[in-house]
Order: sequence, then structure tokens, then C-alpha cells
Amino acid sequence: MANVQFKVQPGGTIKGRIRVPGDKSISHRSIMLGAISEGITTVTGFLEGDDSLATLKAFQDMGVKIEGPDNGNITIHGVGLKGLQKPNKPLDMGNSGTAMRLMAGILAGQDFDCELIGDASLSKRPMKRVTAPLRAMGAQIETAEGGMPPLKITGTGNGSLTAIDYVLPMASAQVKSCVLLAGLYAEGKTCALEPAPTRDHTERMLNGFGYEVVSEKIDSQQMKACLVGGGKLTGRHIDVPSDISSAAFFMASAAVSKGSDLVIEHVGMNPTRVGIVKILQLMGANITLENAHEVGGEPVADVHVRYAPLKGITIPEELVALAIDEFPVLFVVAASAEGQTILTGAEELRVKESDRIQVMADALQAIGLDALPTADGMVINGGIQSKQSAAIQSHHDHRISMAMTIAGLNAVSEIVIDDCANVNTSFPTFLELINQVGMQVEAIKEL
Repeated sequence: MANVQFKVQPGGTIKGRIRVPGDKSISHRSIMLGAISEGITTVTGFLEGDDSLATLKAFQDMGVKIEGPDNGNITIHGVGLKGLQKPNKPLDMGNSGTAMRLMAGILAGQDFDCELIGDASLSKRPMKRVTAPLRAMGAQIETAEGGMPPLKITGTGNGSLTAIDYVLPMASAQVKSCVLLAGLYAEGKTCALEPAPTRDHTERMLNGFGYEVVSEKIDSQQMKACLVGGGKLTGRHIDVPSDISSAAFFMASAAVSKGSDLVIEHVGMNPTRVGIVKILQLMGANITLENAHEVGGEPVADVHVRYAPLKGITIPEELVALAIDEFPVLFVVAASAEGQTILTGAEELRVKESDRIQVMADALQAIGLDALPTADGMVINGGIQSKQSAAIQSHHDHRISMAMTIAGLNAVSEIVIDDCANVNTSFPTFLELINQVGMQVEAIKEL
């Protein structure tokens, strides 16, 4: 693959009205649940990024007829819980940890053998967090050394797992979802207890497909979700909201750009995903939510951001899980804010597509900003303008590429970001939109 560099010119004022692509988490789940439902599922607003398309291709390889995507529209002819067929080759999840971990839950309950593989980055991401509960349910799974991909899953024979009551050691929507999806194939009641709330798209969507999931709050932080195996899902229509993780780059750009005035339309406002909005507001950002309504059980709104001076804060730990994917660009915002920003309780960032704590600290330091990585977060002394141009390494991580693009708004000279082809995994139109709203970013292909 050719190396793609982003060349980011300094400065810019962010203005306009845009709509970012569909939510990646919901796009993944729409394919998965549509495929194992009975009847036809139609999807609008599907994210046509590499990650979501890998999930679509995997189900086609297991015999599911899927039409599209055509401008975000998809039709899925569901085969039911037991209708998937043995693929004739490994299922390639590309760069997507979400796809691999959730698929493991579905495939653990099948009566055929299969293998899940991924690219170089995904092959370094930990999978013990899902293989442990799946093995406790009776699944047979082999991994590479250290619990890394690929995952080789042996069919259960009778196609049935054992229900468990699983206590998650860390707050992870992917682990919770994996356990619940495996629970569809288990005899009895499967529950997942998480130490802090995480995104609940799986629970909402299962209920939308007519499969009851009961969620309850145990105390101020702990959440429990349960379902009983052996039911069925019924096909439905899904309207995918715009991805708040993609919108985050534009919220951040308007928050740090003097004179900015930006509206991002139809953004998913799931309460388990709005940490980015709450953290920016705590820092003093001028953000209002307009035209709030619901689509398919998911709240959406237009996000209106106008420039306001920002201040450093200590980020409340209860918001960390609600903004876990948005921290790369929040680090950029913190570097633009007056005073010190402290993040703790975010060790999960070290096992994403890259070590996002170390990689972002290195990138910010490279352009002359004051960022100190810690074991579970970062300390950033903001209000300093970047002093120098630099060549930044993305480390195969799309969110690093996009976050450091936003850093160009308050830079004094050009920033060059290496290895940016990865942006297509989640946000194929990023470059077009960021230029449309007022930045100057050029993609250079090196063969």
C-alpha cells in the first residue's frame, strides 16, 4: 500500500454546516444483528469505511446475502441465529478490534470451525479479555502467543454454550457486547456486569430487533445487562446516526479556532458516548445541542460549536469510558487551553490501535508542546503555541492522523503526518470535510 502523508498548513477558522459519516459502532452492529435475524433488515447511513466493510464482507463469506452499500444504503437478508455457513477461508477483520471481539461472541456459538485474522495493528491487540469469558461459556478458542490474534474458534458441536454471570474486570463495551452476543447461543440467562457505564448500542439494537435485554443500574457506576438464550431476532430498519467519534474532530477544531462557528448535523447523542461534549463544556467550550430527536431508539442532535476561550481541567474519571476513543483529539484541545489538564484512569488507551498515550505525547512534544505521559493518562500544560514544524508518525492509527491534523489550527508552521491511509478505516471523507470548513490539508501519496 502506498504511504499517504497529510501536509497540514498552519491556522484557519472553522465555519460551516456539515454532516459526518455514519456511526462506526452502530454500522458494525447493524450488519451483525441483521445477518443473524429472521427476515430483511434495511440500513441507511451505513459507514462505508474499511472497518465496517470488513464486517460486511465476513458475513457475505458466511453465506449471508447483503445488497449494497449504495450511498450508505444496505439490504441484509437475515439467516437467523443458526443459519450462518462455514466460511472457506479466514475472516479478515482488517484494523477493527470491535469487529473481531464482537464476531468472536457470535462465532463461539456456531457448530463450524472458523478463524478471525486482522492486519498488523489488530494482530497486536489483546484478545484475552474476550477469550476468557467465552471459554468460561464452553467455547474452544486458540490464540497466538500472548492472547493476540488470530483467533481459531472450534465449533461447539451442538451449537450451544453455557450461560454465565460475568463480571468485567474493566469497563469495555466490546467485552460486554461479546458476552451478550455469545449469550444468544447459550442455554439460560447470561449477564455482564461492568464497573462503569460503556456504550450500550448492542443492548439498544438487540431490543430493537425484538430480542429482550434487561439493563439495570447496580449502584452509582456499575451496570448489569442480561438476556436469555435461544430466542430470535426479527429484521427491521436501522437509520445510522452520524458518528460522534468522527464529529469529535470537528467539535475540537471549532473549539480551538478563534472566530469559529460550526454546526455538525444528525450526531448520535447516546448518553454512553457523550463524554467528549461534557469534557469540552467543562473546559469552557461553547457547545449547544439543537434539533434533538430519536432515530431507531438512538438520540441524535445537531451540535453547534462557537469559539470560546478554554481552560485546563482535571478530567473526571467517570467520563473516561464515555470518551475513550476521543482522547487523541482531546489532548490537542488541552494543549490549546490555558492551564493544566490532567487525565487519569485511561490505561485502556495504551491498547488501542496504537499506544495512544505515548504516541500522542510524542507527537505533541514533536511540535513543541508540553505533554507528559503517565501510566494511565497524561498531564498537559496548555496555552503554548507549537514552536516548530515536525514529521509525525501515526503508528497505523487513524485517530492519531486526524487528531494531529487538528493540531495544525494553532501551529506556526507546517505539520506533516506520515501513514494516513488508515483514516479510511473510519472516516473516508475526513480530508474533504476538514478542507471544506476552513483548514488547508493536502494528501500526498508516496509509492
